[in-house]
Amino acid sequence: MDIDPGFAEAVLKKALSAGVDQAEIFILASKGLTVEVKDRQVDSLKSSRSFGYGLRVLRNGCPGFSYSNLRDDADTVVRNAVAAAAYADPDLHLDFPDSAAPGSVIVHDPEVEEISEEDAIHMTTRMEDAARKADGRISKIRKAAGSFASSELLIVNSKKVYTGYRSTACSSQITVIAEDAGDAQTGFDYSGSRFLRDISFEETGVRAARHACSLLGARKFSARRAAVILESSVAADFLGILSESLSADHVQKGKSLLSGKQGFPLISPGVSIVDNGLLPGKLGSSPVDDEGVPVTKKVLFDRGVLQGFLHNTYTARKWKMSSTGNAARGGYASLPSVGITNLYLEAVSVEAMIPGPELAAAVGTGLYVLDAMGVHTANPVSGDYSVGVTGLWIENGTPAYPVKEAVISGNILELFNSIDAVGDDLRFYGAIGCPSLVIREMNISA
Repeated sequence: MDIDPGFAEAVLKKALSAGVDQAEIFILASKGLTVEVKDRQVDSLKSSRSFGYGLRVLRNGCPGFSYSNLRDDADTVVRNAVAAAAYADPDLHLDFPDSAAPGSVIVHDPEVEEISEEDAIHMTTRMEDAARKADGRISKIRKAAGSFASSELLIVNSKKVYTGYRSTACSSQITVIAEDAGDAQTGFDYSGSRFLRDISFEETGVRAARHACSLLGARKFSARRAAVILESSVAADFLGILSESLSADHVQKGKSLLSGKQGFPLISPGVSIVDNGLLPGKLGSSPVDDEGVPVTKKVLFDRGVLQGFLHNTYTARKWKMSSTGNAARGGYASLPSVGITNLYLEAVSVEAMIPGPELAAAVGTGLYVLDAMGVHTANPVSGDYSVGVTGLWIENGTPAYPVKEAVISGNILELFNSIDAVGDDLRFYGAIGCPSLVIREMNISA
């Protein structure tokens, strides 16, 4: 899977010889293995390999772009990129970054890259077995999947950027169904990391089983206003909606609910929100972003106060700033946008965090939300949301009964401004991490 640096240099040289002012080549090679198991039998086994490159050029401020997955197409890719620049409008904010030392973080695990199909199947089967053994009421495994991927990236531009890295990623996920007394409930769990040692397939299965069984016998209840605990996965979903507004691109296009609010206290003073691409093992970690800019740690909300936004080279130049190392591409066929690395919420004081098992006692009476359906439908510009939830009704600090078909509604900023307590159970779901959150009061309708 090794990328040939000589190929990158040759394509860049051809582009510059064609009369462009600047050029950049982005090369990505990857391979992956995905296993799905059902009833201890392999339901699906997919192995894949891919290679491709994208060429960006600038000529008199006009951009051109072309890509291919064939090395022999290099001359055509150069011609197409140069031709595209001839028909584009000039944009003075377009530029490529200068060379800089990459960040220091390990993102490659040989165990993931070299995993055999047999071992991948065995790990995924263990996850299914663990879910069934956790509780006899688990009647079905809807999906048990293990994913293992490795990739190599190289970025070279005419301003002396010459950088790249190898990375790996693996994950476990399972959806189970529990049944009892005519009732059926679904439970899901997920774990992901760049390192295989961080993934416990058995724990993923057990957590999903406990989740499903805890909701058996769920009932409706009357509308009220009460305290709410958002389990970490649900809290992460809401943080994902807020993360869209932290993109400078969205701010500049008027699509952010945070526009014009930098320097203002907007969320609880007891929490901060950080984007850090240098966390060991996390899926959003890398030494450089997708333009070759070093990745760093950024505190976006400090004790509730909005400090700034995430930038790539283009959005930074619009505001006469430097990139924050947050250029992101969907692949070699995509142009850089603005994206998060590892975005997470943390308590300002470690001493203020509450152990997960004690969250219910801390609330006393309220709703412990375990699942939320439709968080993605929240309006990212206004921040308004209304989503269906299931969970546990808490009375006197202990679960009284499971709840179904409830609805919570409000505004994203109001939600994060109403955080009363933070759990010590920070978990990452992909590139977004959040602990469980205690919300002072929310509208709960039936």
